Amino acid sequence: MARDYGLTFTVHGDLRALYRDGLGIDLARFNGDESWELPLTSTFVIDRSGTIVYASADVDYTVRAEPADIVAAIPT
Repeated sequence: MARDYGLTFTVHGDLRALYRDGLGIDLARFNGDESWELPLTSTFVIDRSGTIVYASADVDYTVRAEPADIVAAIPT
């Protein structure tokens, strides 16, 4: 789903080698293809009609949606 919505990035070069050789993380095997893709950190609130009423996505995995913002976006 992340790929369908353009919310992935591809791990390249030295970082790929670090994941595979240094950390023992084989994304190609885990993903079941040779994409070496990871999802972006993202949060969505979707109302009952299917409209996205809140969206947060960031290339920096340490940046996360604030829980208060998520709760405030939930339709009542």
